[in-house]
Amino acid sequence: MPALHIGHIPLANRLFVAPMAGVTDRPFRQLCKQLGAGYAVSEMVTSRKDLWASLKTSRRANHEGESGPIAVQIAGTGAAMMAEAALYNVDRGAEIIDINMGCPAKKVCNKWAGSALMQNEALAVQIAEAVVAACAPRDVPVTLKMRTGWCQQHKNAVPLARRFEAAGIQMLTVHGRTREQGYKGEAEYDTIAAVKAAVRVPVVANGDITSPEKARAVLAATGADALMVGRAAQGRPWIFREIGHYLATGEHLAPPLVAEVQRLLLDHLQDHYQLYGEATGVRSARKHIAWYVRALPGGEALRQHINTIEDCSAQWQAVQTYFAALGQRMDRLPATVAATLHEEQEGFCA
Repeated sequence: MPALHIGHIPLANRLFVAPMAGVTDRPFRQLCKQLGAGYAVSEMVTSRKDLWASLKTSRRANHEGESGPIAVQIAGTGAAMMAEAALYNVDRGAEIIDINMGCPAKKVCNKWAGSALMQNEALAVQIAEAVVAACAPRDVPVTLKMRTGWCQQHKNAVPLARRFEAAGIQMLTVHGRTREQGYKGEAEYDTIAAVKAAVRVPVVANGDITSPEKARAVLAATGADALMVGRAAQGRPWIFREIGHYLATGEHLAPPLVAEVQRLLLDHLQDHYQLYGEATGVRSARKHIAWYVRALPGGEALRQHINTIEDCSAQWQAVQTYFAALGQRMDRLPATVAATLHEEQEGFCA
């Protein structure tokens, strides 16, 4: 299969990490790339200029040491503001700009950003045109992520996809649910297949891709050029190499070694602490630890203990001790654990 490009930028493979608020920070993106993801998009960065100096936004716009291509997702409701936000992030290292029209979170949609923009097709297209125009002189391609529509009665992904392509968008990602669904029910792939048939730019399928078998089935159902994995990668970042191996060979990789998972998580925690600092880092790392150990023996007890720790070094040591003991009981994660999807994980897939 030939290499996939976004504009002039080649990608390592066709397995992508979805942008998830509160999750896909630089350490997590780097980890997923290390474990087989060919492309990762940042958490969404606001187009509100008054918030760019905030600590949250500055962390999201920090790409120090990150392997390319560096893709940043921007969110907002005004064409001029979004164009300016695109250039702000290009100046800070973004090589690809992604427009968020897929986030279903109420705090985003209530401001008419994210998937709410699918209700106002004229504004959605104006934003796409403005961002493309701003990025073109810098030779930065623009992509866009959306849903199938606002609600079941108004699925407009196909006509919007055609208009976005005409506006210069160079890749489209479609989550197989409406905004009304949020993350309830099952994703459907007929609409993604229809979008793929309607445009010539690459189309990425997203939604409920939780296993190698499901990845193969979604590719077959949609004809998509690539797959984007979101919540299934939380606490299971090796899912990308599992999917890649299965698609290439039809065979399953063995579950990861406990010692490898221990090393991956401890290294991830160190990177996490360095980005967030002591006070924020110890708290924001808790969810990552919980996702890793949720279905493992003694995982719930560790989670409860971790929630009482306010010191990064003590937290790191608790994780090391837990996995060292687990490694005495088993060499590899149980197969059923390695394939577990954490249904209630946080982090809106934008």
